[in-house]
Amino acid sequence: MASTIKQIAQKANVSIATVSRALSDNPKVQEVTRKKILKLAKELNYNPNIIARNFAKRKSNMLGLILPDISDEFFAEIIHSIDETAYEFGYFTLVVSSHKNRSMVESINTMMHSGLVGGFILLTPFMSNDIAHALSTNTVPYVLISGDSEIGDYDVITVDNYKSSFKLVEHLVAKGYKKIGHIAGPEENNDAFLRKKGFADACKKFKLEVKDYWLAKGTFTMASGEQATLKMLKHNDMPRVIFAANDMMAIGCCNALKSKGIKIPEEVAVVGFDDIILSEYSNPSLTTIKVDTDRIGNLAAQRLIEKVQKDVNGKVKKVVVPTELVTRNSC
Repeated sequence: MASTIKQIAQKANVSIATVSRALSDNPKVQEVTRKKILKLAKELNYNPNIIARNFAKRKSNMLGLILPDISDEFFAEIIHSIDETAYEFGYFTLVVSSHKNRSMVESINTMMHSGLVGGFILLTPFMSNDIAHALSTNTVPYVLISGDSEIGDYDVITVDNYKSSFKLVEHLVAKGYKKIGHIAGPEENNDAFLRKKGFADACKKFKLEVKDYWLAKGTFTMASGEQATLKMLKHNDMPRVIFAANDMMAIGCCNALKSKGIKIPEEVAVVGFDDIILSEYSNPSLTTIKVDTDRIGNLAAQRLIEKVQKDVNGKVKKVVVPTELVTRNSC
C-alpha cells in the first residue's frame, strides 16, 4: 500500500512541510535530509500526486464547472460557451455533474479539495443552507450562474426570470389570449419558481381567470411536459395557450397536443422559455423567451478568470443578462 507524506515525516523525524519541500526539490532543504527523505519515500512506495504538485508551483490552468445535469440541452449550451471562452484565455474546463448519487455539496467539496482547478463555476438551480455553508468554507475562486439575482452576496451571472415571464404573459394578453395555462418546473428550482410567480402575478394584474386544471407541474423534461398536457386534456375546457416553463416541456406539450389531433396554434398555442437550439427546429417551431446562453457562459468564464489571475476579493459582481421574446409558429 502506498504511503503518505505524513508517514514519511514520522519515519524521518521531520515536519510534513520539510518532506513536501524535499519531494519538490526545494533548495532550502539540506542535501543530507533530502536524500534521507527520498530514500524513505522509495522504501515506503510513496507515489506523489504529480498534477497537484505541479499546480502547487503555479496557478492551475484548469477551471471547474459544477452543474446539476450534464445531459440537459440548456446546460450543454452554457458549457460550450464557458469552454470556448476558457480556451481563448489558455484555460481548460473540468466538468462535474451532480445527480442522484452525488449532491451539489459533494461536488463542491470534491472540486475544492481536488487540487486540480484554479477556480470553478457553479450552475445552481437553488441555494440551500448546505450549499451556502460549503461555499463559505471554500478556498478557491468561484462564480455562480443562477436564475435568482437575489441569491446572496456572490459573484453571479443571472437572468430576470420573473420579469421575463411577466412580459411573456403581457405579450399573450396583447395578442388577445385570455385563457392561459402553465406547466411549471420543479418547485425547488429558482428559475421555475420565479417564472411561475411572474406568470401568476401577470394573470392577476390582467384579471385573467386561471382554472386549477390549467396549472400543472413538470420536471423540465420533454416527457413531463407531455404528461402534464395529457392531464389537462382530460378536461373539456382547455386553455387557449399553454406557457411551459422551459422549452423541453413546451416541445413535450406540442407532442401531446398533436397526438390528440389538436392543431397548434389554431386550437391551442404553446410558448416556452430558454430558446434552446431544438426549439427552432421543432414542429411547429417554438415561440419562446430567449436566454442568451453564450453571453452567460462568456461572462461567467471571464469573471472567474479575472478572479483567478488577479486574486480579486473585492466587491462582488451581479450581472443580469437580458432576455428577448422570439416569435415562431407555435403562437
